[in-house]
Amino acid sequence: MRFTPFLTDLSASVVCEAREIERADRVIRVMAPAGWSDARVEAWLDWHDQSPEDWPRLEGAPSRTASAGPPVLDGALDRWAARLAAWGRSTGVFPSTSDAETFASELVASVLLGLAAPSSVLLEGARTPPAAEDQPGPSRNATVFDLGDAGVRARFESDTARRRTARVTAHALSGVTRTLRAVTDAVRRCEGPASVCADPAANPALGRAALAARRAGADDTAILDAIAGRVFSAPEPEPLKQIRVVAVADPASPMDAPLRAAADGCLADDLIVAFSVRDAEAAADLAIAPGCAIALPAVAAALPDMVEALDRLARLWTTALEIEVACGFAPDGRLARRRHAVRPVVLTLTNGLDWLIAEADGAISETEFTAASGLFAAAASLASSELAETLRPAADWPVAAETVLAALERREARLSDLTSELGQAAALRTAQAHAAASTSGRRQCLIATLGADAERDLRLGVAPLSGIEVFQTRDGDMVRRLHPNLAAAITAQGGDVEGAERWLLGRRTLIDSPALGHAELAAKGFTEVELEAVEAALAHVERLDEAFAPPALEAGFIRDVLGFDQETVGHGGLLALLATPEEIAAATDHVFGRRDLSDWPSAPVRLKAILTDLDLASANLVRAAEMFSDVADMTSVELPSRAGIGAAMALLAQAASEGRRAIRLSRRQASNQPLLHLPDFEPARRAPEPPPQPRPAPTERVVERVIERVRTRRKLPDRRKGYIQKAAVGGHKVYIHTGEYEDGELGEIFIDMHKEGAAFRSLMNNFAIAISIGLQYGVPLDEFVDAFLLTRFEPAGRVTGNDSIGSATSILDYIFRELGVSYLDRHELANADAEPLDADGLGSGKADELVPAARFISKGFARGATPDNLVVLPFGRKAETPGRSGDHGEADACPACGDFTLQQRGGAWICDTCGIAPQMRG
Repeated sequence: MRFTPFLTDLSASVVCEAREIERADRVIRVMAPAGWSDARVEAWLDWHDQSPEDWPRLEGAPSRTASAGPPVLDGALDRWAARLAAWGRSTGVFPSTSDAETFASELVASVLLGLAAPSSVLLEGARTPPAAEDQPGPSRNATVFDLGDAGVRARFESDTARRRTARVTAHALSGVTRTLRAVTDAVRRCEGPASVCADPAANPALGRAALAARRAGADDTAILDAIAGRVFSAPEPEPLKQIRVVAVADPASPMDAPLRAAADGCLADDLIVAFSVRDAEAAADLAIAPGCAIALPAVAAALPDMVEALDRLARLWTTALEIEVACGFAPDGRLARRRHAVRPVVLTLTNGLDWLIAEADGAISETEFTAASGLFAAAASLASSELAETLRPAADWPVAAETVLAALERREARLSDLTSELGQAAALRTAQAHAAASTSGRRQCLIATLGADAERDLRLGVAPLSGIEVFQTRDGDMVRRLHPNLAAAITAQGGDVEGAERWLLGRRTLIDSPALGHAELAAKGFTEVELEAVEAALAHVERLDEAFAPPALEAGFIRDVLGFDQETVGHGGLLALLATPEEIAAATDHVFGRRDLSDWPSAPVRLKAILTDLDLASANLVRAAEMFSDVADMTSVELPSRAGIGAAMALLAQAASEGRRAIRLSRRQASNQPLLHLPDFEPARRAPEPPPQPRPAPTERVVERVIERVRTRRKLPDRRKGYIQKAAVGGHKVYIHTGEYEDGELGEIFIDMHKEGAAFRSLMNNFAIAISIGLQYGVPLDEFVDAFLLTRFEPAGRVTGNDSIGSATSILDYIFRELGVSYLDRHELANADAEPLDADGLGSGKADELVPAARFISKGFARGATPDNLVVLPFGRKAETPGRSGDHGEADACPACGDFTLQQRGGAWICDTCGIAPQMRG
């Protein structure tokens, strides 16, 4: 094979620039074409890291050094092309080293110009030596299941059961691992002695986690290991297996066992179903075939003569793929021998719809893409025949010859009806390919022109045509825009490009919105301040409800002006309270745009059909190009999660009746939402019958009625009463603010510290909020008092400014002593002089004096409704309540602090001043 320079000189105009690319362990600096995105550059680097680096032992082979000029992609492209050239020279593809070097230069140039990109290959595996003799007799692809054979069908059904079990097992193992991790976390979060934290009976969280782990299938040994802190990790996902390929020769046959087995197999795992053994083997061979893709829009933009361009690119890349077949790897020896015998390759034309839209002056016709596909496939077949003359035909060519020649005849007949220049050239090349294959055979038994590969398309810089394109700016930002090809087509047809952009990308404003416009919002109470806040938020939010929520709108405005409390807004969002779902959808479309141009009312007439469904237009092009491929179009169809075997059988039968050669079926995996609504009940347990006993004499029974109350938050009135207590604990000032319900019950507290650190003040403020929320949800104040009484930390000591509390062991001890005395009548917590009104206290003895009511009733709260002549009479105080059991009126001296505040509570002695519990003897 000889090559003359065609693309090398053109690639010299490609501008490259230094790029910093983030890798897994470092950031590297490489040279790359200026128009490539960072993701595209990184995809090429990943591809090269997984490419083999083995070179043949041959004197005079092309050098491994990079070509002249900047080392693009750190020299990855030059090394890859030089390796293929060296293997081509060693296998006899190139007659001289200069031809091999020209081939390598052309290959790199096609990549730099963005015209082509190879698919990924195996880094290691099995391969047949390039110089090995062809094996006698035809080979068969053993990975294909011919379900018409009863023995093969039984083996396939057994494999289906194994795959289904493996999927369920992996899911179950993940669930057990999660529950065992929860057991370990329950022990780690526990604060206390290790023996208590590791005891499920003493650690309720651990008990619940251990029970969940046992129900998930973990044995007690694994639970004990989790309690001990041994790590359990989720099982590693199994490597992706090759998708199974089955042949169902006659789906309409009365014997539906093959069709039923195929339907059951696709419910268990992805499956390719072909309706002939030949198409099934071709689909299976596609998995071991090296491939490449050619970008039609880039070819049309860089090369004026489309016929010559497709001819040269097909010849160049067919040669490259033939070399890759010779020196590349297969997963195992069996597939390596099959690859050596069939020598399959994949050459795909991509972005055909983009090319047609960019080239069309009027209505878009599929015939031009049909002609391009036919020309490209014929040129690849001619190159394969030329390789067969240089080397020899493939080992399986005698088996495949009849099928390939018949397909070339059908293609020639199909292309002969085309009248365009490209169509006539395609018909001529197909006739030449038929003659060459009849005379010399082909080096490739299988040349596919259809093949999906997302990673390959990323390296080529192409994607399926859609209304919105995401591109990378020079600053590295990712920006959305109307696809340039669609914009050019709309402009050519006299359409409104700006209108299309507004339809797709939105306006990012509610001005002139069909719903929730400024006038409607103003009628609901929005002022200019709120409207400006909403408009400012729309510039950066991604959902409309985010612009109608704090911090964009103040909570006070939502509560006082719109009249919605926080709890009501939290359930469904403010936006759901302001508008109907239809109005929200209309406003969302106005602000953020639509998914596509299917409903755009201003679409040009000639583009209306394509813009209505771009995916359908692309699928039609694939179907048009299918006849030029030796492999059928395997359109992927996803069955719903609830689909059964009947639905799968009906879908397969429909595909066969529509004339499809193959179809790829999969089943949507269940999401986090349950598919089954199962009743939550415990199985009834039959209690053992007690032995008969003599009837006891009737006795008085005490019946206890337990009423469970649903806890809901009890809101405080907007204008509430309470008091403020200022005191100092150990010299540190503390302010306690209380808020009460109408019945006088405590509903909230606020704690302010004086000249403390910001962290400590913030902690106390949030602690007070937590206590307030608990009180409003019905937690008794007694529980808080008992929980925080006698806590010990600094500041502590003498209390000044409070006539009931004389000393405290901490701030919390002081706060809950004060609340217990004031709201719970727990006067045993008071350890200072009593109130003057307390006649039995040790106070100043002024209990008989009259005290003005203004001392206890806020004149501002009553708004002047309280007369000035009200007084509090000494006999109007609340009657004493009997002391708590276990409290003693007399106190002993504390051996630690010396105060006479040591009292016996239950079976222990506790000092109310310092909190010590000494062991009293005697």
